[in-house]
Amino acid sequence: MAVSSPGTSSRPRTRNDHYSEPFFALCHGDLLHNVLHRLPARSFASAACVCKTWHRVSNQILCRPLLASALSLNPSPFGALLEVLDKVLSDPIRPHFAIVNVATDCDLSSMLKLTSKRLGTATPIVVSYSVGIIGRHASTDEVLEVQRGDDDNGGRGVALTVGFVPGLKVDAIPLMQQREGTILVDEFVLDIRQFSASVSGQQLPVGIVMFGNGHCDLKHAIEKLDFAMPVETAVVGDERSHFVYQTVVKKRSFFDSDGGQGYINNAVALTFVRDRNNIHGLGEIKFHVALSEGVSALGPIYKAASVRTSDHSTWLTARREGSREILDGQRMMMNIDEELNNRIGHPDLYIGVTKRRKYAIGSEKAGVMTSLSFHNIFREDEEYLYVEGLGIRTGDPFQFYAPDAAVASSTCEKVSASLERLNMGVPASNSHQTVATSSPAAKESVRKEEVFGGFIFSCCGRSEYFFGRPNVDSSPFIKSLPGVPFAGVFCSGEIGRCSGSLMEQNPEGGTPVNPCSHVYSSIYLVMTYTPPPSPAEQ
Repeated sequence: MAVSSPGTSSRPRTRNDHYSEPFFALCHGDLLHNVLHRLPARSFASAACVCKTWHRVSNQILCRPLLASALSLNPSPFGALLEVLDKVLSDPIRPHFAIVNVATDCDLSSMLKLTSKRLGTATPIVVSYSVGIIGRHASTDEVLEVQRGDDDNGGRGVALTVGFVPGLKVDAIPLMQQREGTILVDEFVLDIRQFSASVSGQQLPVGIVMFGNGHCDLKHAIEKLDFAMPVETAVVGDERSHFVYQTVVKKRSFFDSDGGQGYINNAVALTFVRDRNNIHGLGEIKFHVALSEGVSALGPIYKAASVRTSDHSTWLTARREGSREILDGQRMMMNIDEELNNRIGHPDLYIGVTKRRKYAIGSEKAGVMTSLSFHNIFREDEEYLYVEGLGIRTGDPFQFYAPDAAVASSTCEKVSASLERLNMGVPASNSHQTVATSSPAAKESVRKEEVFGGFIFSCCGRSEYFFGRPNVDSSPFIKSLPGVPFAGVFCSGEIGRCSGSLMEQNPEGGTPVNPCSHVYSSIYLVMTYTPPPSPAEQ
């Protein structure tokens, strides 16, 4: 809706103007602020265009970052989407990005079209099909963890997250693969760097939120991204989903998520970078990542003796560390049977392979990085141990891992404690201190960093049956950050680099190397805002 600038009309004055002028004269200061901040997002956007005064007051209302989220269990996916859109847009917000997570069968492209119509074509949007969703109900504000097949709620629903992040620029950057060819990982990394450099002047994104195509093994791509991105960049995501997306730079959407022109879209990354044109005084947004592990190690350490590949799987034999005897799949499994008998049910089994590899981006100098990669075991016999995925080499050390509810519960409690410290402004390195024992000046300084939102990527195996009680994965937000908006998804492969400023590295669970791809874990992305210093502090 076009709105003419005030004071530019050449029409003759009428007696009605005498009645309109007092209203505009009164609508200043606190009164105007109180009126505008009660408007829904669309009306608020229109009001900001009325005149310079209203625009200035609108900017004062939206001077801090916001995250708005909602969840609906409406059996109609489009009805559910409309409900969460109405809820999220019921208050002032300027959408800088949006994530729609769908836990029911539907046309994702139509869901994207409807979301784009409400949020605008210039808003980067990802619509993903997930195993389950996490969030607060749009009507009751109840926290729900919903997985497909749940009897209580029909295993359906839609969750929406919309963010306003002043001082950052956001866009959706795809990871492409040549059809019947290689995944263009280097191009993906360079696109992210180029976007960051063009906006911020440096190749350092604040954060990356990824959604992968479930038909592709992204482990190598994630490892290379981990190598290429500095430790300050938060990387989180869902390794195996189905998605469609809308990007700001239209040339990046030349290929849709189902592929086209000889290419397949294997992942998309919502990339957050600092804006070099950031208006002075907006403050600083940071992304923090915490990890709740859910597996524990079983048995001895092995080294791969022989490695064969077939399609998207690996067949291997191995030697126990310190032994020359080559073991087949059955003999390796016999070594952990006793420990497995102490586990409830028939848990999924994995091997965690420690890989030391050389990586390089384009023509850059190669570097060496050690990573831990989990591979699901799907069969064993008198010849081989069969695992999903590729990338294992002869000589790679590995160990067996199995889901462990005790480890998952314990590490969830550690995440809760870390989030509570963050909310109080106490850094992880000073976790023994409390705000109550600090001086008044220290209290003021540690309270400056404010948590304004978060997102959870949790393994679909971490259900109420796994823990024996509901809402365990969302409990760190519920307990430690009450009132802070958050949402999340259940995944079949969690992506996350644990932030050293938020969590102790190598938490209980025993993984010797901090992986970027996880199993039976929950990844917590926490967004904080530090206001600019007051005039007295400058």
